Amino acid sequence: MLTPDLDRLDLAILACLQADARTIAEVIGAKVGLSAAAVQRRIKRLRETGVIEKEVAVLSPRALMTFLVMVEMEREHLTVLDGFRRQVLGDDHVQQCYYVTGQADFALVVTCSDMGAFEAFTRRTFFDNPNVRHFTTSVVMDRVKVGLTLPLG
Repeated sequence: MLTPDLDRLDLAILACLQADARTIAEVIGAKVGLSAAAVQRRIKRLRETGVIEKEVAVLSPRALMTFLVMVEMEREHLTVLDGFRRQVLGDDHVQQCYYVTGQADFALVVTCSDMGAFEAFTRRTFFDNPNVRHFTTSVVMDRVKVGLTLPLG
């Protein structure tokens, strides 16, 4: 799919949806100067072209522990990297995974209910994986800023 050229109205609609995806077309239209029908047509196009990938409920992580994990692979071979990518894509505890430069190969944001669940995660993800050379973990003490919106300007 080709990404459409986004005009100022598209960007304004996206800003409204990023703030609250439940905002109805009438409210968005009043904010951006369009009819509700025009807003709905634009949102439909943004979904169809992949600009809007999905709309989800954002849950509070208060009952969970968050961990930042830097992972160094045994070797940077495509099959090793792709295998690890598939592994973390299939694990709901991994909230984010980045392939990075520097000493580590991957940076993960992981959430677990407690230290026991995190230990089980490390066993199956790192210790049971012969392609993982080393990993370091930091426990998140406080969420200072978590961004779920993308800058549009």
